Amino acid sequence: MDLNLLRVLDALLQENSVTRAAERLGTSPAAVSRTLARLRRAVGDPLLVRAGQGLVPTPRALELQGEVSELLRGCDNVLRPGAGFDAVHLRRTFTVQSADVLLAGLAGTLTDRIHAEAPHVDVVFLPEAMEGGPALRQGWVDVELGVLGHLDPEIRTRPLTRMTLVAVARDDHPLFDRRIDARRFAAADHIGISRLGKRQGPIDSALAELGLRRRTAVVVPSHTSAMVLARNSDLVALTLEGWLPDTIAAMGLRTFPIPLDLAPLELGMAWHPRNSADPGHRWFRDHLAAALGQEDV
Repeated sequence: MDLNLLRVLDALLQENSVTRAAERLGTSPAAVSRTLARLRRAVGDPLLVRAGQGLVPTPRALELQGEVSELLRGCDNVLRPGAGFDAVHLRRTFTVQSADVLLAGLAGTLTDRIHAEAPHVDVVFLPEAMEGGPALRQGWVDVELGVLGHLDPEIRTRPLTRMTLVAVARDDHPLFDRRIDARRFAAADHIGISRLGKRQGPIDSALAELGLRRRTAVVVPSHTSAMVLARNSDLVALTLEGWLPDTIAAMGLRTFPIPLDLAPLELGMAWHPRNSADPGHRWFRDHLAAALGQEDV
């Protein structure tokens, strides 16, 4: 049945007047009268009959009144953005692709936040193995988090924050004996962090501009393994400024500014547009941003 027929019937049963129903619906009395005639034929009942100067509902109309109102409320809920969404009833697993240094600092906070509202929601973190591939388009990943690049053209993004890279070494490293300038920084042996085994990056370019070169003695696939290695050697690793300070201290490590002119890391999140309007996905994205310290939800 045409949904407009139900809206007219609802207005007529509430107003018991063609004129007042027309005013309520923003249309003409003639249009309401024609719709009432269609309703009478469809239902097989006069619905409203003349009583003096007004109209009164038939018994059949009184039976329908509650059902019609409930049907319209249900339709409005279905068509309203985010209709009926309540996180407490959400049963879903979200998949996030992120560098391990980010997930180590936000996974606990994120879990606490979402479970306070949605106890049946789980989160799976994946490494950046599928970065730059079709993971978002294919639905293998819900959200990509980190420095965004090589995304499919339709992918939606949201900038989150800027973070500065700092160097990290064991607390009693000889570097800390005196001021660390670019030359002393370059002279140390370094740990490269790359899932693809890359040995060169922005730090090497900045050093080259100063006529300096560093030795990347080891390349590992994750920040976690780099920090463990730095703790047990004279090698220098990288991490994010102000990120996991208690963990770094507990590992016997110490951070220091990189004595180079480096641009901060632009961190953001990316997702496929099929999930943009989904209320559960939007709720999760907001909590992911908040867990990274961007805003409250």
